[in-house]
Amino acid sequence: MADMSQEPTRVNVEEPSAAAYWARRFQVPVEKVIAAVQDVGDDPAAVAGQLGLPWPYEASGIV
Repeated sequence: MADMSQEPTRVNVEEPSAAAYWARRFQVPVEKVIAAVQDVGDDPAAVAGQLGLPWPYEASGIV
């Protein structure tokens, strides 16, 4: 089980591996994560809200 203190504090969509992590984390396509970051910035809570998800989003199993 991952330690929440190691959770990235910013949603990085500049690097493909990081964008893929967030897509898995939110269980949405990478394109939706990128669009959300463009709309609201890279704060995970804001991105989750833009995607209509709670934060922290625990349903992904990556917590």
